[in-house]
Amino acid sequence: MKIMKWKKLVTLGCVVVMTVSSVTACGSNTTENQTVEATEQSEENQSDSVIVQVTAVEGDQITADVGTLTTASADASGNGAPGGEAPSGEAPGGDDSGNGALGEAPSGEAPGGDNSGNGAPSGEAPSGEAPSGDAPGGEAPSGDNSGNGAPGDAPSGDAPSGDAPSGQTPGGSSFEASGASITFTLTDDTAITLEYLQGSDEGTADDIAVGSVLEVVLDEDNQAVSVTVRNLNAGGGFGGSGEVTNGTSANTITEDTEVDSETYTSTGDDENALRVDGAAVTLKDITIEKTAGASSNTEDGDFYGQNAGLLVLNGATATITGATVNTSVTNGNGVFSYGEGTVVNISDSTIRTTENNSGGIQTTGGGIMNATNLDVETQGNSAAAIRSDRGGGTVNVDGGSYVTNGTGSPAIYCTADISVSDATLTANASEGVVVEGKNSVALTDCDVTGNMSNTYNGDSDENIHCIMIYQSMSGDADVGEATFSAEGGSITAKTGDMFYITNTDCEITLKDVAFTLANDVFLRVEGNSSSRGWGTEGANGGDVTLTADSQEFTGNILVDEISSLALTMKNGTSYEGAINPDGAGGTVDVTLDDNSTWTLTGDSYITSFDGDTSNIKANGYHLYVNGEQVL
Repeated sequence: MKIMKWKKLVTLGCVVVMTVSSVTACGSNTTENQTVEATEQSEENQSDSVIVQVTAVEGDQITADVGTLTTASADASGNGAPGGEAPSGEAPGGDDSGNGALGEAPSGEAPGGDNSGNGAPSGEAPSGEAPSGDAPGGEAPSGDNSGNGAPGDAPSGDAPSGDAPSGQTPGGSSFEASGASITFTLTDDTAITLEYLQGSDEGTADDIAVGSVLEVVLDEDNQAVSVTVRNLNAGGGFGGSGEVTNGTSANTITEDTEVDSETYTSTGDDENALRVDGAAVTLKDITIEKTAGASSNTEDGDFYGQNAGLLVLNGATATITGATVNTSVTNGNGVFSYGEGTVVNISDSTIRTTENNSGGIQTTGGGIMNATNLDVETQGNSAAAIRSDRGGGTVNVDGGSYVTNGTGSPAIYCTADISVSDATLTANASEGVVVEGKNSVALTDCDVTGNMSNTYNGDSDENIHCIMIYQSMSGDADVGEATFSAEGGSITAKTGDMFYITNTDCEITLKDVAFTLANDVFLRVEGNSSSRGWGTEGANGGDVTLTADSQEFTGNILVDEISSLALTMKNGTSYEGAINPDGAGGTVDVTLDDNSTWTLTGDSYITSFDGDTSNIKANGYHLYVNGEQVL
């Protein structure tokens, strides 16, 4: 897996550690003795690790406070007390997109710690969906098992028992300083590991920033043998079951068959109305009614299809035409494809869901979903019309209408490879599209509308936008470069910025798309407060490659000091706007071919320019390249 330039993508409260050369006790005159004791201890116990929080990073030298980690109390399901809500997207307590307001779980879900471990009590998830609960990439507030919900709401199926310590993620850990500090060195041989809510990955020195909490092993020369960048949300208990839990089914098909005009109903808890298990089945003009039945664990519903209307799994192939699917329960995803080898082909069907964490079509665990000419509408929070979650998969959509009405419920919430053509995608209270982690969305001749009117609790620190690309660090999506492409069609933002990228690398390709902006910002690439767990504040910006091909677009482009942008305009592209009009920010490289033009609407500050300045219309403003005025 590619490790991104995450100067920006470090987990909650991550820290960098280096060779210990000195130890200083606060408020005492025993520095020398403490240094000797620390050195002697490292020589005697070279295999022992120390927990530290980084206070300064100077090259390969790390200075950090020494301390311990204290684990917050959590309920049996691993959930913490609701101490926050999921951001308006979902996610830790937020919506599917991981958005959310402070005190809320990212719009992915999970405030108060969702089952996926997302969401610091006072963080939010993006207004998209949120990881599994949908926490940052998840969905829905309202306190569901996924960790979504407003404070005071227990996630559906979860009953947090007790509040997590202030400033600590429910069920997670907090750092407590001992009063001593150390300085040590990183070497080329130092093994650096990034810890996620679920699992870990190889990291680099760029993943260590001020504020990071590290577990470090030092050698006799006070050099770091290994460094683990700790995720304070990890280890607090996964909201979902420790094993795959699909629940039960009122009706199950296990043999190859064809079914015509049957009706399948369910009112049981954790129960599917119909399940296709390991068989090749053709379903014509069927009706699915999931009218009652609680979900005991929202993340099991989000990940594995528990409580969904129709669940297809274990390598089954279901070909569905003319179906009517209605659900009115939490986790009532309409049609769910789960697991490697599982294929759902669905066409000319109608899907309606009314409750939280109830997407229209849902794909996880490597499943495949092929949808043609569907009519889908959802009402709940964290209920994307086209939805994926942990384990991802492949989703191909051709034609149809996909409408959402809840907070943290984008038309598309992506933790998979999703391609959509000739479809209408409308989110009436959320972003239009959210891409989380190393995943992709490709739109062809689609009409997208996003209306993210607010975040949970109206948090003023949460960005409002139409298209969001980010990494929640929830474990629901691999770390790596995200991709978003759109050709033809239209994208309309009714509120906020057109594009918002944070805590991830991504590649965006645009060709002949009709954009309608709600404000003067076309693209915002910047870090975030990390209150929702999206990396470490000050090191969680974005790195974006944007290619505009035969594209007309307007609006300002803003790139903060911890982010970067490589912008290429080609084949007759026309851009009217300013880049960082308030002064230089991060690295911005602009390439403008001979057939494209850029009309300034304000002074612009970039790092490099490849092209002919005669193709830039100053319009009374100035262009500065690497600090020098060129226009």
